[in-house]
Amino acid sequence: MIDVPRIVIAQTSAPLVGVARPGFDVPVIDERAVRAAAGILFLAGAIAFGFAAATGTARPLQPFGMFFMLDMALRVTVGDRWSPTLAVGRLVVRRQAPEWVGAPQKTFAWWLGFGLATISCASMGLLAAPLWLTLALCALCLSLLFAETAFGICVGCALQRAFSATPPRHCPGDTCATPS
Repeated sequence: MIDVPRIVIAQTSAPLVGVARPGFDVPVIDERAVRAAAGILFLAGAIAFGFAAATGTARPLQPFGMFFMLDMALRVTVGDRWSPTLAVGRLVVRRQAPEWVGAPQKTFAWWLGFGLATISCASMGLLAAPLWLTLALCALCLSLLFAETAFGICVGCALQRAFSATPPRHCPGDTCATPS
């Protein structure tokens, strides 16, 4: 019998979303960078929304919708390190102390954002929905972005808390802490 050498590939233990930090039992992500990225997306979306409402066509929303959908898709499928808006958000807040929050609930929220973006893009193109419906879907997305960036309220995180068997851990402002 011939002894064939085995090749062992080292596996990295880095999570897809967030980072493993000492003292945390789940991967975490910097809430400040996430809020900055939400603010960037909100600003770009609000500008596109304004142009769409003023011109009476969804055309100004199409590039933003595609960018938003791509950004969310990158976050949840390849990892948050590849998101352009999170990269800019991290750059903007790099001199601030990070506020570590659980990455699983942010991932849930980003899947929600990806789903809304996919529906919105489909309504603008494939479905040829009326402008009012496209603007309503966009307004919903912008409302969620505004709540995140202005108030630190992650609606997707709250939905994850309501519908998941595993409760979220390390929420912003200790909002998921069990009251004693």
